[in-house]
Amino acid sequence: MIELGTRQLEEWMDGLPKDKSYQQLKKFTEIITTDAEPEVGQTPKEVIWTKNKAKLYRYQPAMKKTNKVPILMIYALINKPYILDLYPGNSLIEHLTNKGHDVYLLDWGTPGYEDHNMKLDDYIVDYIPRAVKKVLNTSNAKEITLFGYCMGGTMTAIFTALYPQLPIRNLLLMTSPIDFGDAGLYSNWLDKRYFQLDKLVDTLGNIPFEMIDFGNKLLNPISNVVGPYVSLADRSENENFVLNWKLMQKWLNDGIPFPGASYKQWIRDFYQDNKLINDQLEVRGRKVELANINCNLLNISATRDNIALPHQIAPLNDKVSSKNKTLHSVEAGHVSVVAGRKAINEIHPYIENWITENSK
Repeated sequence: MIELGTRQLEEWMDGLPKDKSYQQLKKFTEIITTDAEPEVGQTPKEVIWTKNKAKLYRYQPAMKKTNKVPILMIYALINKPYILDLYPGNSLIEHLTNKGHDVYLLDWGTPGYEDHNMKLDDYIVDYIPRAVKKVLNTSNAKEITLFGYCMGGTMTAIFTALYPQLPIRNLLLMTSPIDFGDAGLYSNWLDKRYFQLDKLVDTLGNIPFEMIDFGNKLLNPISNVVGPYVSLADRSENENFVLNWKLMQKWLNDGIPFPGASYKQWIRDFYQDNKLINDQLEVRGRKVELANINCNLLNISATRDNIALPHQIAPLNDKVSSKNKTLHSVEAGHVSVVAGRKAINEIHPYIENWITENSK
């Protein structure tokens, strides 16, 4: 049956009894074989700056802004950042812009083989400072809020520690690992005694998204691989569930390669040597000291996150010099912290309220 084409599968199903189970199975098959993908990232935006593959977006530029401190969002080097603007009514960016915030997003773009020598240093020192300057100039603002999600938050924390002289009023990190001493199964898989990091990068150049995605799914293989389709089969007649299912599957399967040199740093300096939390990390020859962070800090962890474990996130609050610092734990996973019912009803409003209160 796995070898049947779409047309043959439909013909086979037409011969089945026309009961409710059949209708559910037919609907399930249509969803995964013929239904169109939903359109994502619909909040109006314009490109205001580019560098290499990266683009800096400003959202709803024609809309009146009531909050004076602009927000610059920075995402990871893997997957695509439209998870922050997934779909109308299910978008953190839309929620913030509707509340009058001036929102910007730094999209790293999709690296090609020609980018395989791009290091984390390049993104943190050459890209983020220019994006910050462009945001401040465009919004005519004196201060900025930095928002980092996942690995993008780790990079944002490093940037903030390197540039304490910049007018960074707020730093908001969401499921961003800082302490890699115990990274769960990743610590076992990436152990330098067994993981051939140099050979892998030297052979492939950029690390394919499929390889990273496979590793993430292995953290909970039954739930991550089979679970979504079991849920869809059971709830295929629920239009709202189906829409959210398709949105999430589109994003999860829409990944990008990881630049080889950055991947080598990410694995060696963070997962294998745990340099950041121990003040041993160097970027362009400069030591990264998290104590240099002195702005308002909101650090969010998710209790069901198996990619950035809560105990990897919490230690940042003990390292920074910020007087106003909050560690906020939510009952969510690594993705449901930003998209889905819980995020829409609770997490998005919490984030917006915190930014507003700390931007006056």
